[in-house]
Amino acid sequence: MTDYTDLRTVMVDCQVRPSDVTKFPIIEAMLAIPREVFVPSDKREVAYAGDHVDLGGGRVVFDPRVLAKMLDIVDIKPDELVLEIGCGLGYGTAVMARMAEAVIAVEEDENLVREAEANLVSQSADNAYVVQGELAKGAAKHGPYDLAVFSGSVEQVPDAIADQLKDGGRIVAVFADNMAGSCMLGIKTGRKIAWRTMFDATAPILPGFRKSQEFIL
Repeated sequence: MTDYTDLRTVMVDCQVRPSDVTKFPIIEAMLAIPREVFVPSDKREVAYAGDHVDLGGGRVVFDPRVLAKMLDIVDIKPDELVLEIGCGLGYGTAVMARMAEAVIAVEEDENLVREAEANLVSQSADNAYVVQGELAKGAAKHGPYDLAVFSGSVEQVPDAIADQLKDGGRIVAVFADNMAGSCMLGIKTGRKIAWRTMFDATAPILPGFRKSQEFIL
């Protein structure tokens, strides 16, 4: 029988820490949350393999290194409200819920919503809430938020999401650029977001976050 506790320790020691992520809340959360619970049952044996886990339909559970580095960048505080866009089966939600006051996770796929809710209940993540709805619209009625985390890549961040952040709020997202990509940190000042590139990363683009095609005659 697979010892997932040992695999979690190996994941943190061999994937997360070598990525220069050493903040205690992140390490503690990633050691505590059973990643294998938040992947499809037929993929549990590869839950700790150090790569994105495919959920089907162009959705993934983030590579532990990518998620850890994103969380390191935004430095979630215990009194903060987090908006997560595209929670999938809820792994990132559960990890962030151990660090934040609360996490509002938006997911538009009905099956993923149902499974994410069950997974979070199984881990007693009482401060994590899954909202079914269009990803690009966020969850304005529960905001404003201290930060927004995208659990997939984007080509653009719509104003509807940025408007749900507090002044001084942060956004972290992987921006897709053809076959390449980079994780960027955004800081909101007034109605503007100032972006800064943090590290290279790629992931499938979330529904609703592709740039509109412009046709020039």
